[in-house]
Amino acid sequence: MEYFLPVLLPSYLPEKNNMNQNKKSILITGCSTGIGLCVAQALQQRGYRVFATARKEDDVETLKTIGLESLQLDLDKPESIQTAVTEILKRTNGTLDALFNNGAYGQAGAVEDLSRDVLRKQFETNVFGWQDLTNLILPVMLKQGHGRIIQNSSVLGFVALKFRGAYTASKYAIEGLTDTLRQELTDTNIYISLIEPGPIESRFRANSFVAYKNNINKEASRFKSEYEKTEERLNKEGPAVPFTLPPEAVLKKVIHALESRKPKPRYYVTFPTYLFGYLKRILSTRFMDKLLNKV
Repeated sequence: MEYFLPVLLPSYLPEKNNMNQNKKSILITGCSTGIGLCVAQALQQRGYRVFATARKEDDVETLKTIGLESLQLDLDKPESIQTAVTEILKRTNGTLDALFNNGAYGQAGAVEDLSRDVLRKQFETNVFGWQDLTNLILPVMLKQGHGRIIQNSSVLGFVALKFRGAYTASKYAIEGLTDTLRQELTDTNIYISLIEPGPIESRFRANSFVAYKNNINKEASRFKSEYEKTEERLNKEGPAVPFTLPPEAVLKKVIHALESRKPKPRYYVTFPTYLFGYLKRILSTRFMDKLLNKV
């Protein structure tokens, strides 16, 4: 239950501005814990009308008990996405100012150990569900003449690490779709931004471990010894790597993407993202691979 504690805005975040007095509305996915919960609570405190969604009905009820306007939305099910959007638009008289695509999980495992079904499930949640939702919201934003779409990608949206192939592929796909959509929205007043965090405090590793245990046969893999290290990392208490930041670091970027007159196409979060973004520009692919293999 510690993940449902109220979030207080850190002192480094900008104060509420006048645009919030009109109760801007935002739909956020993946609000049960971590980044989604942090952003939902903080934006509500900031004056937004937040529609906080979660996959599990129990999480929806818990979100309601802490004062969030919450609905069920399962990214794996098109009918669930449609039902949630229909209900939200009913409550807002057909408008929505912003969408924060955040709900996702990471499937650990070597590429050769990923079945077609496991890879498809990763894309259903992390890519197809996001695109379904975005495509339902875009006509609303085009009709009202404005909107902000924020995609919570990852440092793994532009660099790859071993045993994270399914998740990396899903984030590469989101980056490609977002870059394309940004070009297609050039002549509109709808802005789309990517947020690319590195390590953030959340239940991401715990959820990844569940997916790993359900879908990867360690005993049958040539990577058995490496998987033991993966299990140790996924089960480690507290931050597993240096430079891990709290979810408020992502919140700061979300606020800028929502409220800046000219939001950035990309927002880096955490030192590893800045570092690997820089190194990818200056190093050869071969040298970059050698470096990443040591991470």
